[in-house]
Amino acid sequence: MSQDKKSIINDPDLALDRYGNIFVITMRKAPENRLNTKYARKIIRTFHKVRDLLGSSSEGAVITQGNDTKFWCTGLELDETDTNPYANAEGFFPLLATIVSFPFPTIALITGHTFGGACPFALSHDYRVMNSKRGFFCMPPVDLGLHFPGIGSLPRLKLHPQIARKMLLEAHRWTGEAALKDGIVDAIAEPDKMFDVAMELARKWAPKAKMDVYGVLRSELYGEANRHFRDVAYNYSQRPQPAAKAKI
Repeated sequence: MSQDKKSIINDPDLALDRYGNIFVITMRKAPENRLNTKYARKIIRTFHKVRDLLGSSSEGAVITQGNDTKFWCTGLELDETDTNPYANAEGFFPLLATIVSFPFPTIALITGHTFGGACPFALSHDYRVMNSKRGFFCMPPVDLGLHFPGIGSLPRLKLHPQIARKMLLEAHRWTGEAALKDGIVDAIAEPDKMFDVAMELARKWAPKAKMDVYGVLRSELYGEANRHFRDVAYNYSQRPQPAAKAKI
């Protein structure tokens, strides 16, 4: 598979590689790929780069992966809001809106631990492949005293009601096998097979973007979530949400 690999972006925090019409974003920001405004904007620019390279009415897909089998992403850099209360409105929410409205299929390759804001980040993708041997999936805002508008929209729209409740109100921690059983992820695979499974999904569904309505039809399913994210993104007239009462 590496024979047709072409490096598009290669910097210390992020790589973008192209395999024909499939693009792979590799997060590698120390520590643990945590999201701050600068990094979220970098990922957004990378999605825009893919869109520009593919153009409209073409086949294509994007895989977002971690750089190792320990972490995929451990959420937001909560300390950033201590100095910039609008940080999430400038980075995190625009990132979610970008992915939910992206005109090509997206796959989150969950290579390792996925915590906090990384959960809606993963759920914003169309498909999820998770490490079967290592890593937990957990969204604990109820334990942190944390809330933002629309925080429950993707769990509610994408998951069974009891599973959404376990995620948002119980802060349940899933293994890969349990996440597959509960419908949070679409597939699990051993570490040395994860990439191939994600690539197979990407190549299977990439043709669905050819008629240039993929993103429009997705909005019929999840547009409510995107409206929440867009309402908060770059909205300086809305009072910032209180800081988390506990941090991880």
